[in-house]
Amino acid sequence: MTNIAHSCAVASSNNASSLKRCGGVAARYSQDAFHLPARRTSVSEARRRVSALLSEWGADQQVRDDVELVVSELFTNAVRHTDSEKVSCELTLAGARIRIEVVDQGGPGVAALHVRPSSLDTECGRGLFLVGALSAGWGSRPADSGHGRVVWADLPYTGTAVC
Repeated sequence: MTNIAHSCAVASSNNASSLKRCGGVAARYSQDAFHLPARRTSVSEARRRVSALLSEWGADQQVRDDVELVVSELFTNAVRHTDSEKVSCELTLAGARIRIEVVDQGGPGVAALHVRPSSLDTECGRGLFLVGALSAGWGSRPADSGHGRVVWADLPYTGTAVC
C-alpha cells in the first residue's frame, strides 16, 4: 500500500490541526490514517501523531495513554518482526470505541501472532499481552494488498463527541 486515501470526512494527520474550522463550524474527524518508514524512530513519531490526533478529538487522558501504548506495541512489532519498508496506521472512532489498525508489508517467515506467556519483567514478548489487557478485542487478518498483515485492536473511548 503506497498511499492511504482519505474520504472527504477524513483529514490527514499531517494537516488535521490546521483544519479546525470548516464553514464556521468546528471540524472534527472520526478517522485518520498515516504511514511511516519501518524504522525504530518511527514508533515515537506514530505515538506523537496519535497523541496529537486524540487531543484534537477530545479524548480523555486515559484513552490517549492506552491508545498510544497499543499503537507503540503494534508499530514496534511491525518494525521488528517484518521486512516492511513502511508501516501504516489507521484510527477510527465509532461511538464508544476506537479501532486501531496497523498494517505491515509482511515478509518471508512472518510468524502468526500470539501472546507469549512470559514474565511481565521481561522486555520481549509482553507487547501483545498489553494489547490484550487494554483492548476490548484484538486480532489480525491478511492485508487487503495480499502482502502483509493488519493487526487491529478495539479500545473503549471516552471524551468529547466527534461529529
